Amino acid sequence: MKILIVDDHPIVRAGLRRLLAGQQETEVREATSGKEALLAFRRQRPDVVILDLNLPDIGGLEIIGRLKTADPEARILVLSMHDDRIHVTRALQAGAAGYVSKTIPPAELLEAIRRVAGGRTYVEREIAEELVFSNIQNPLDPLEDLSSRDLEILRLLTQGRRLVQIAEALGISYKTAANNCSQIKTKLRVATTADLIRIAIEHGLAARDTVGPRVS
Repeated sequence: MKILIVDDHPIVRAGLRRLLAGQQETEVREATSGKEALLAFRRQRPDVVILDLNLPDIGGLEIIGRLKTADPEARILVLSMHDDRIHVTRALQAGAAGYVSKTIPPAELLEAIRRVAGGRTYVEREIAEELVFSNIQNPLDPLEDLSSRDLEILRLLTQGRRLVQIAEALGISYKTAANNCSQIKTKLRVATTADLIRIAIEHGLAARDTVGPRVS
């Protein structure tokens, strides 16, 4: 089984390598950014992509869409510090076959990898339970109407990226990026880019993954 790990934190990649070292007939490759991930995927055609959502260039939600465009059969397991309803839902809608957090027990992570590689789906048990109850009990999230592309634009804005840089990262025109930004303001009922950044930060879109999975 060929596995591609996409994460910009060396400690996370090292931990996953140690965990997977005990699995027979497993070949592991690594990528540290979205661009590296796309290139490695085209070259290696891995059976499973283990993908972080917070990457230094192109965000994971955007990467999922691009991987599925390159290969509709791509098997993607998200491994992220984000365990909220919005990120989980958007990742699955974009085409991820599984979603787990970086605090998942090693045995469950291996089970998730096996299921995704075998053509099935997997959502971490605690996340799945929380998702069900949040949909029942909680009012709509302000970000509920935003698309994966909208969330990626917000994430890039919190990094201090200008519209021209966002357009380049997403492979779209400056005009499209500007229009998308205006549409996000309308959806969130705010007037300025500063308001967008504030909302993004309040909802954790600016958070960087700093904790790896508990692997040994």
